[in-house]
Amino acid sequence: MDSSKRVGKLVRDRIPQIIESSGGRPQTEILGEDAFLSALHAKLDEEALEVHEASSQDLTEELADVLEVLHALAEANGISWHEVEERNLSKARDRGGFTDRIWLWS
Repeated sequence: MDSSKRVGKLVRDRIPQIIESSGGRPQTEILGEDAFLSALHAKLDEEALEVHEASSQDLTEELADVLEVLHALAEANGISWHEVEERNLSKARDRGGFTDRIWLWS
């Protein structure tokens, strides 16, 4: 098969094992740093869309997927999750959160 026509996506680490345990033969490769960062950004887009489209029953699972991608993006960029949480708290103190549901018209 022509590799330019192959379609793939970034998956969680254990997905190939899960596919193998059900009799499949996954074709995988380990991405380099630049390709991995690009794939993480694409994965964030994919997971955010799934959050948007999720039923109330599936929302928790989809939010967990987004959180996992955010953790991976932070780590891949040398940012600790503690730093992300601290920045979040700082911004919440300085600018607030979204609890008041304020819409600003431009």
